[in-house]
Amino acid sequence: MSVTVKESCTVRPMEPTWCGRVALSEFDQTGKVTHVPLIYFYRLPQNAIFQYNTIASTLKDSLSRVLVPFYPLAGRLHWTNNGRLELDCNATGIRFIEAESSSTLQHLTDFSSSNEHHYLVPAVDYYSLPIHELPLVVVQLTKFKCGGICIGITLSHAVVDGPSALHFVSEWARLSRGEPLHTVPFLDRKILRAGEPPLVPLTKCHLHKEFNDPPFLLGRTDNREEREKETAMAFVKISKTEIETLKKRANESSPRPRNDRGYSRYESVTGHIWRCASKAREHKENQPTVLTIIVDSRGRLKPPLPNGYFGNANLDSVACSLAGDLVSEPLGYTASRIREAIERVSDEYVRSGIEFLKNQKNLRRFHQDLHEEGREKEPFFGNPNLSVVSWLRLPIYGIDFGWGKEVRMSPATHDFDGDFVLLPDPNEDGSVLVCIGLQVVHIDAFKKHFYQDLA
Repeated sequence: MSVTVKESCTVRPMEPTWCGRVALSEFDQTGKVTHVPLIYFYRLPQNAIFQYNTIASTLKDSLSRVLVPFYPLAGRLHWTNNGRLELDCNATGIRFIEAESSSTLQHLTDFSSSNEHHYLVPAVDYYSLPIHELPLVVVQLTKFKCGGICIGITLSHAVVDGPSALHFVSEWARLSRGEPLHTVPFLDRKILRAGEPPLVPLTKCHLHKEFNDPPFLLGRTDNREEREKETAMAFVKISKTEIETLKKRANESSPRPRNDRGYSRYESVTGHIWRCASKAREHKENQPTVLTIIVDSRGRLKPPLPNGYFGNANLDSVACSLAGDLVSEPLGYTASRIREAIERVSDEYVRSGIEFLKNQKNLRRFHQDLHEEGREKEPFFGNPNLSVVSWLRLPIYGIDFGWGKEVRMSPATHDFDGDFVLLPDPNEDGSVLVCIGLQVVHIDAFKKHFYQDLA
């Protein structure tokens, strides 16, 4: 696939914004702290005249306006000490790229094209540039030879999580089509005690297993060999009927869950994926495996975080098992492990997690994907482990910048071994799409077990 960059510019807030340095919360500075990509494909209306230059101008103008309330995104990150970051709100701006491709929408909106999407999302050079020179948001508008377009957006995960990223994108789209802001972002991260010292000694915090290194393959003392294997992104789809079958199977094969609430769509589908991955990877029966579950704490805190909280509010929780138990026990067993991990994330647990991280002398070892000097070792959550994030309840579809809703949305490149995302089907038929990164040697076996075990 060929993509040619035609222009590149910096977009700054249209009006003066507050400037100064602000502390990031502990949740901002752990896990993924590099940029995370999104991509939206559009087929332009044929009954109206849409000039490419007009579209680019509209997007840049609305970006300049939305950066006023969302001014932290126009700033830059800075290292302070001991692997910690702070945000310099300095209105430096974000990068906007215009590009062209000889490909067509018909080709690129097919699931099989997902491994080519990295051409349509701008790369961020963490290897040769210091972090304070990197924009927090980079946008690439690509025009295809068929007349369609796509908007690739990559946002710093150290500043926003999924809900906050989609909040920004949806408000940008509203301003682009001439509507007013819907929800003003809540920017005060001190509500999660950003920049404040620890309150309690480490010994009084909960045992937070999610911050431990995940298990290696049996017989290994490191994960070097696994992390160097080729990975790719795969999409699989599970219908509403198949989901109901999985839920029924999970609930009938396990004692009734606590509070008498049956296993959910999320727990049943995620459990199915965990089991199928273990089968595809051909784990030994006594192989320890963990599933890292990203839990949004916004509604779990007491009181809940304010509407529009803008930042990272996720805390990981881990479900643990032996691979042999995942494969031999019924689906209800796997769903129960997932339920237990989710229910662990209470108000007390979240606040304890904050204190645990505040008590750490150095946060470098908690950076999942940032290569910086002085880090002890790099975490790896691939084989024999998995990590899941759910977008099932997020407003990921219907992003209309003024020329209609997208024909497809994708999390773009998501090919880290073991990472997977659950997406609702855009046709709103109750289906679920699974976007999963796996080692190439395991993809065919995973797909085989995924569909075979649904029967």
